[in-house]
Amino acid sequence: MALVESNKAKIAKRVIEVLEFFDEEHPQATVMDIVRRFDRPQSSTSELLSSLVDLGLLHKDPCSRSYSPTPRAAMLGCAVQPGLVRDGRLTDLIDRLSAQTGLGVAVFGMVGLKIQVFNWRSGKRTFRTSGLSGFCGGQQEHLSDSAAGMLLLSTVAQPRRDGMIRRLNAEAATERKFSFTDMAARVQQCRDGGNVSGAVGFGSIADVTAVLLPDLPENQPLAIGFVYEPSEHIDTAILMHTLNEAVGRCIEGHTSAPDTVQPLFDAAWRPRLEKMHG
Repeated sequence: MALVESNKAKIAKRVIEVLEFFDEEHPQATVMDIVRRFDRPQSSTSELLSSLVDLGLLHKDPCSRSYSPTPRAAMLGCAVQPGLVRDGRLTDLIDRLSAQTGLGVAVFGMVGLKIQVFNWRSGKRTFRTSGLSGFCGGQQEHLSDSAAGMLLLSTVAQPRRDGMIRRLNAEAATERKFSFTDMAARVQQCRDGGNVSGAVGFGSIADVTAVLLPDLPENQPLAIGFVYEPSEHIDTAILMHTLNEAVGRCIEGHTSAPDTVQPLFDAAWRPRLEKMHG
């Protein structure tokens, strides 16, 4: 039974890996593209992609035999997301920040004691990383090993936050142990400012400058930030100002829907019915 559950988990992971493969640099993919990226068997990869086509999550081009995500893949779960995600404002924000600076832009979320790259938009400037796939969506890192992770951790209320910091230290590798007092102070500093600049982690040499996104459900924080290789040409103060200004415009520029919306039947048919019975 344990083996069956393990195999189900592997299949679920591989489905997510396939969907996360697609980005601005990889709008389409062949079976071999997926095989090479994730070091998977060709036969099972081909079967998985065919299944995703049958489910309506991927489209297969009959000429190039390449695959691409369908609108259904993009819309799954969208209806229950916060307005920032559901109405596309977050995507627009990522587009604007990427075009404005040419830097990589990442959206980070918290999964237990780990930070995860929820979305990644690579910039024009690359940076060194030890990961075989480079810096990409889906990657996870301990919250304490990433500046953006500390920012997300800062959203947790006390005393749960201190408990999480202690657990992170207990589970950390010997070379990554830290002083509880120092870490708690750094996380509190993130909470006070709502932003952070520092090492992004994930096996890369890159730094991150990030801010928290507002108006999100409790215990489901998101942070957005620039990811870049440290350089004398990078001014973190300017990056922080750019982020805060863009996020502010994104939130303030949203026009809420009316509190009451007349049903279509009433709007379109009631006048006609009243005329018929007049």
